[in-house]
Amino acid sequence: MRVLLIHTEFFRWEPKEPAGEIRDEPNRGEAKNALVAFLTVEEGDVPDDGYLSKIVEDIIDVANKVKANSIVIYPYAHLSSRLARPYISRDILNKIYDILSANAKGFSVLKAPFGYYKQFEMKCLGHPLSELSRSYTPETAHKPGAQQPKQTPDVYLILTPEGDEYHPAQFPLDKYPDLKALVDKEVFKKELPGGEPKYIEYVKRFAFDWEPMSDVGHMRYGPDATVMMELVEDYAFQVAKSLGIPIFKIRGTNMFKLSEKPIETHAKLFGERLYVVETDVDSILRYAACFQQFAMAKDWVISYRNLPFGMLEIADSYRYEQPGETVLLFRLRRFYMPDLHIFTKNLDNAIEVTYKLHEKIFEEIRKIGRDYVSLYNITAEFYKGHKDYLVELAKREGKPVLLRILPEQKYYWVLNVEFHIIDELGRPREIATFQIDVGNAMRFGIKYIDEENKVRYPVIIHTAILGSVERYLFALFDTAALMERRGETPKLPVWITPVQIRIIPINREYLGAALDLADELENRGIRVDVDDREETLSRRIRDAEREWIPYIVAIGQREAASNIFTVRIRGKGQIQLSRQDLITTIEKEISGFPKRPLYMPRLLSQRPSYKQL
Repeated sequence: MRVLLIHTEFFRWEPKEPAGEIRDEPNRGEAKNALVAFLTVEEGDVPDDGYLSKIVEDIIDVANKVKANSIVIYPYAHLSSRLARPYISRDILNKIYDILSANAKGFSVLKAPFGYYKQFEMKCLGHPLSELSRSYTPETAHKPGAQQPKQTPDVYLILTPEGDEYHPAQFPLDKYPDLKALVDKEVFKKELPGGEPKYIEYVKRFAFDWEPMSDVGHMRYGPDATVMMELVEDYAFQVAKSLGIPIFKIRGTNMFKLSEKPIETHAKLFGERLYVVETDVDSILRYAACFQQFAMAKDWVISYRNLPFGMLEIADSYRYEQPGETVLLFRLRRFYMPDLHIFTKNLDNAIEVTYKLHEKIFEEIRKIGRDYVSLYNITAEFYKGHKDYLVELAKREGKPVLLRILPEQKYYWVLNVEFHIIDELGRPREIATFQIDVGNAMRFGIKYIDEENKVRYPVIIHTAILGSVERYLFALFDTAALMERRGETPKLPVWITPVQIRIIPINREYLGAALDLADELENRGIRVDVDDREETLSRRIRDAEREWIPYIVAIGQREAASNIFTVRIRGKGQIQLSRQDLITTIEKEISGFPKRPLYMPRLLSQRPSYKQL
């Protein structure tokens, strides 16, 4: 930060016109015998109380030495070429004003508005201390040995289904290995087990990979990966509708202006993980669907009769993860979130809805043969008044849960539940979540009319029942890795596999029969392809197995004549099935799940090579 201090006989200013979208309310002002602090916020400046207090301390010291009556904070962008982004500058200048107002005893403290072209007049008092300049950085402003303000630490407890509380160090964690892995990471901060996870090899078979021509943490999705992504997106909507409340699916933008106060306030919670876009106005890329859904909901006319209802968007979401933190298909800078927000009448109504939501979250992860271990982030006040609710959720999980109790409400939520699986390498991996939000309805102006015709603000539940699209797929691939570790054949659920059955004609003579069977399967909503390449039969069968095709059928003279097929089923071996039994068997496996067509040519001879097998 650059600071120019001028001791003036008088100083007056008047805003003329806006200089940007991020700005304060315009106000004119005047001060006599004033120390004017012209402040330029630079790249690298942070809204840290200790850092800003040092700057304020120096300003007060000079004001005392020159015997000023007033101190004026004047935003000034002309002392450096390395300017911070406007929303950061305004935040820091406002904090300096607040700290100065609280500590500058005996001085009148004023602040000129940020974000305007301003006219000012002053008369500088010519003495040795009337013009001084300073330069600060967070590093040089730190005073060795200085005491940092004391913060009450978060408290971790283990809560059992019987309602008993334990400090993690006193709990028999060895009886609960999944909980132990979560406690080791969250409470004891132990380093996670290392090693290359097996699923990385798997996902590349399905054309998931990094995009080297983009920013770190951005992926590319080939045709196999694309159909899998879109199937999960469809399934997320299907699962949301199964909650039994009205669900509205929407679509919106991914970029929001920081000059909008609710956006700025909400965005600060993500700090350095925000993707800031440098355009003609300061904007951010959204980190979930919250901004779009809240901006839309505030324009809806909502009655208590409409509540609860949900709003779902498959939101392309952006989080500025550090380069060393990104993990393929798990921790990304850009990902897709089936983000559901449920608007409820009040806290009691929200709690009632979360029981069904909690049940659905566990139901979905158990469908793929996994289970969650849960971390409940909760405010102390909410826990004090709602411990029975937490005990009931632990009962429904059937095992102890980890609580992290925050001494005060730092965020918009009073409860934020993280549902973790323990991956193939023994590491906790968060997949699903829900939060109870008591702050954003008022912040964004979302209202409803209650039974007495009064305006109320709904309590909002944030949830991703399946997790992000990529993380749900990660869970499926990690489950396959566990299968292989147990000595089983790794596989995916049939509904999510890009090709559900491959038909291999023994030679060109039987291509017509293969295509006829493929037509019937496709008409029944089954994704089928035909390997018509000029390769040996054994090579084509081997390639299908390397692609994890669930059903493989070879057609020759006997099969074409009898419509009885020898079917290779992944993980089960070979069985004889009639044409109708084959169709019925696959339909049973995909029943209740969404369907999408094949996203590539049916004939393998028409495809370039694009996957790592």
